[in-house]
Formats: sequence, C-alpha cells, structure tokens
Amino acid sequence: MRRFTHFLALCALTLVAACGQDSSPKPEPAQAGPALWQVSRGPMKGWLFGTIHVLPKGVAWETPTISDAMAQADRLVLEAADLQDEQKTLALFEQMGRSPGLPPLDQRVPEEDQVALVKAVADGGTSTQMLSGYESWAAAMLLSAASQQALKVSQDDGVEPVLIAAFKKAGKPIGGLETVERQFAAFDTLPDAAQAKLLVQTVRETKDMKALFDHILTAWRKGDMEAIAKEDQNGEQPDPVVEEAVLVARNRDWVKAIEPMTGRPFIAVGAGHLTGRENLIELLKAKGFTVTRVQ
Repeated sequence: MRRFTHFLALCALTLVAACGQDSSPKPEPAQAGPALWQVSRGPMKGWLFGTIHVLPKGVAWETPTISDAMAQADRLVLEAADLQDEQKTLALFEQMGRSPGLPPLDQRVPEEDQVALVKAVADGGTSTQMLSGYESWAAAMLLSAASQQALKVSQDDGVEPVLIAAFKKAGKPIGGLETVERQFAAFDTLPDAAQAKLLVQTVRETKDMKALFDHILTAWRKGDMEAIAKEDQNGEQPDPVVEEAVLVARNRDWVKAIEPMTGRPFIAVGAGHLTGRENLIELLKAKGFTVTRVQ
C-alpha cells in the first residue's frame, strides 16, 4: 500500500505495502474474500495471493477457493522465506539500521512537524533518544511499528504465519522471492535526502494509522483492489526515489525470480505490490504470463 506507515507494518518488514502508486486497476466486481489470481506460463501454473502482513486476532480470510489453491500448490513462495526468523531479522535490522555520529532525531524533522514527532514517539512508547541511534529509514520503521501497538494487530496474526503452518504441515517446501537482506537494503541504500523524507512522512501519517488500516483491511477482505489502489493515492505522495527503490525495483526483481519457476507455486506477497505503476501483475503479463483473477 502506498502510505509508508502501512508499508512498514512489520518493523522487520514485509515492507511494502506502502510506497506510492500512480495508477489504479480497472474496476472489479465485489469478491467474497481476499484477491487471488491464477498465474501460468509454460510449465508453471500457480497462484498469486495478495496478503496483509499484520492483522487483528480472529480475522477469517481463508475461503474455500484459497484453501483449494493451497492444497493443489506444490510449494509456498513468500516475499522472503527467512523473514519469519525473528532473531535473524532483528540482528540484520540492528546491523544495517544503525550508524555512528547521526544527528539527533528531532534535528532530522522540520520545525512544523516537531509536535507530531513528539506525539508519535510518546504514543509508540519509545523515545527520540533511542531512535536517534538509527538511520532515518530505520527510525521511521520503528516509529511505524510502535504506532501499530495501539491497533492491536500483530505479525503473528497476519497471513504469512498461517500459510507457513499449512505448507509445513503438508510437508511442502517454502521459499522466497528475495532475502531479508535485500528488503532492508532497499531502504539502507536510499540517499540521505530520501530517507529524511520517509521519516517526515511517517511522522505525519502515524496519527491516521487506525483509519488507514481499517480502510485497507475492509477492502482487502472483500478483494476490492480498486479501493486499495485509491487508498494508496490518499495523503502525501512518496518520493519517486523511494517508490522506485522500495517498490518498483523489487517488483522487477520478483518477476525475474518467478520467470524460471515450474510446477504449482503459491506465491504470496503484500497486496500493495499488486496495484499501481509497474505492479507485479502488469509486469508478469508483460513477460507472457497469463494472470486470471479467480477470487
């Protein structure tokens, strides 16, 4: 999803959900569950599922169509298979997100946003002193993660753990389109100016987190990709440098990872990757894949 605050739903990523979209998909009829596509080309006939990485407890989303696709699939492919390794993910985050000699956090935010910064930090139960040790992209990620505590949502209740448990129980392999290092590197290699814009945008949007998440969740549960795309376009538009590095470039890399696949993979990525400019569906079609909405 476009807003960076939603995109950083995980602190430890599964990033994207949020970096900007320029175009909306064509209107689609209401669906009885989250969006699911069948994807095929040559020896590959699989599925593409748009997920939400964090959810409240008790959200029912697994429809018979999704269950049937999971049963027919021969493996699960996530954004990054090692993202569920919390210890590894946090270690990488600390390694890549910290740098010596950084300016205090409040010096990286314009004067007009200082009040919003203080509130975001206080509401998240953290401190500017603690966040000052992190690069701006990492501080933004931590602020976003902290702000979600009030939403009572969790990565543990998200879609991916359910998928992983089901495929493990079935004895099917689990892979990833990229690594956690690649996800963090998309942020870590951003120019300082782009990171600063990310931080400011996150500060400004944390106050609207609940309304944003509620709208996204409602649309996702109905499979309303048009509504998700519209939500992406609300609020402050992202820096084009960030959009390119964090969303579009990764979509292109994912297509390269999908192209050689054979068999029946069940590919699950954040729903925000499936709307907007150079979304994953458009890129797959451009490479000759047939992509058909089945839910």
